[in-house]
Amino acid sequence: MIGLLQSSIKSLPLVYRGKVRDSYAVGDDKLLIITTDRLSAFDVVMSQPIPDKGKVLDAMSNFWFAKLGHIVPNHLTGLAPESVVAVDEIEQVRGRAVVALKLQALPVEAVVRGYLIGSGWKDYQGTGSVSGVKLPRGLQMAGKLPAPVFTPANKAELGTHDENISFERMEQIVGGELARRIRSISLALYAAASEYAATRGIIIADTKFEFGVDFQGELRLMDEVLTADSSRFWPADQYVEGLSPPSFDKQFVRDWLETQDWDKTPPPPDLPSDIIEKTADKYREALLRLTGQRVEFGPYNPCVRNEANYLANP
Repeated sequence: MIGLLQSSIKSLPLVYRGKVRDSYAVGDDKLLIITTDRLSAFDVVMSQPIPDKGKVLDAMSNFWFAKLGHIVPNHLTGLAPESVVAVDEIEQVRGRAVVALKLQALPVEAVVRGYLIGSGWKDYQGTGSVSGVKLPRGLQMAGKLPAPVFTPANKAELGTHDENISFERMEQIVGGELARRIRSISLALYAAASEYAATRGIIIADTKFEFGVDFQGELRLMDEVLTADSSRFWPADQYVEGLSPPSFDKQFVRDWLETQDWDKTPPPPDLPSDIIEKTADKYREALLRLTGQRVEFGPYNPCVRNEANYLANP
């Protein structure tokens, strides 16, 4: 089955392997970030890749970085990934990598919620609040909030869960002025993205942003932005308050894993081919609906082309 489970770049020093991305040093001030086809569920990385997932995530992030660049600068340098690796390594980076500025990553995730779902719904049921933000009584699961709320989280180590924290705790971690700036920017990013997504028939229920500071002290958006891994995308025509809507992500994998005799620790069970294919299709559909782009099948083809070109030349 086609897919890149792990990159193997020998021409650059490996810096870090995350759940999905592999990072390599490009000099002292830049990183080559490769988005693999790895998928994690319940904080465990699956043994099989999801074909084209990395290309979808990369294309989606690049789309949003460009669309939202007027709100906050980001980590992209504009350098072609193919230009920083050896010739025989180009196919590993084509369509699934970026050359980014090396930033000092902030140790918090900037989560914005427009709808009450997931850990936010659980928090609300128990406390009437989400990350210390008091909400009106009587809200339903998947209900739209009166206004989007900023609910930060502490970044967890690989293999553990992020922890929802209060804004006051975030201020203690990064400082009050920076915390307030990140909150303002995050809410602006969510508002702009939600307005656009609505024109494509998509509800962005919630999302998380990550920020870092460059060598000049400038705050920049980093990592990924508004992808199916970092956000909940719901089809607007299937949304019903009180029910958990279908989403464009790895829910097929989660649902299948819940039926298995597995304790949610490594190693995970092998994924059936139909679950892999359904999940890959969901990621591709999210990209198509939001951006009008399609990812080509296979590792040796140009990665993205416009929907109109695809329909004219399928």
